[in-house]
Amino acid sequence: MNNVLKSLFSANARQKVLAFASLILMIIVFAFLSPNFFQMDNLVSIMLSTAVAGVLGISVTFVIITGGIDLSIGTLMTLTAVMSGVFINYWGLPIWTGLLAAIGFGAVAGAISGTLVAKLKIPPFIATLGMMMIAKGLALVISGAKPIYFTNYEVYNLISQGSFLDFNSLVPGLVIPNAVVIFFGLGIVCSIILNKTVLGRYTFAIGSNEEAVRLSGVNVDRWKIAIYALAGGIVGVAGILISSRINSAQPALGQGYELDAIAAAVIGGVSLSGGEGTILGTIIGAFIMSVLINGLRILSVPQEWQIVVSGLIVIFAVYMDILRRRK
Repeated sequence: MNNVLKSLFSANARQKVLAFASLILMIIVFAFLSPNFFQMDNLVSIMLSTAVAGVLGISVTFVIITGGIDLSIGTLMTLTAVMSGVFINYWGLPIWTGLLAAIGFGAVAGAISGTLVAKLKIPPFIATLGMMMIAKGLALVISGAKPIYFTNYEVYNLISQGSFLDFNSLVPGLVIPNAVVIFFGLGIVCSIILNKTVLGRYTFAIGSNEEAVRLSGVNVDRWKIAIYALAGGIVGVAGILISSRINSAQPALGQGYELDAIAAAVIGGVSLSGGEGTILGTIIGAFIMSVLINGLRILSVPQEWQIVVSGLIVIFAVYMDILRRRK
């Protein structure tokens, strides 16, 4: 019983409860300020916009828990979307084979980042910054700086925009897009990986005390590469979702998404010092960011101020993490 109470009132649990309470309060405030906010179409739009940033947030959660950072996830998402177009449109691979190849491509790119960090001892910030620039350039080179359209593949668009969870007969307008289902499904799978597998245990252990893990005989470099590869594969899923949503691979689209993803993870309680975080917290953080931007947009707040408010939220979340660490 004491262990249960300790887990309920642990710092990490309190952070998730605080984040969730903030999300509910934000929804109530925006619903009060604008009657358009609580319309079903807008709520579905929030869920759809959260899916991509949320998947990227899940990806970067693994890396941040190890004590690292990944700045390449935005442009790598774009590159995997472009490669999806190449595999399907240019190489003529069947759609599902092309999708798996795109996810595999993301995993390989992630493994390269992990190798730079683990084997060459390049700081994660620098290694992934370089990978961000490489991915951005390759996306433009491979695509010829032009969008790759999936107009001949109607099923591709259904990956994000389609829906097999249609509750319109019960609640008018409530149709859950497939992208949201994939987002939550991936969240469940990754939560199991993080909490119930060897890879997850080593993710936390490396972030808590890497040298102690190394001295205990664990091949830290190999596990780091595996973690970055997993993160890259998840980014590949985000690339598929965003290209399916707009039915094209836009070679200059993804820059800036990495900041939203990192913000979602930090707001959700993932510590930038490493060793602490949950997938559920990241999902809540992603919804906080989406609801905030959507609500400000509905209230006709200029986009520049939307960015300012988002930045203030991130700074506040990091400061709260620092206070939590001190305690």
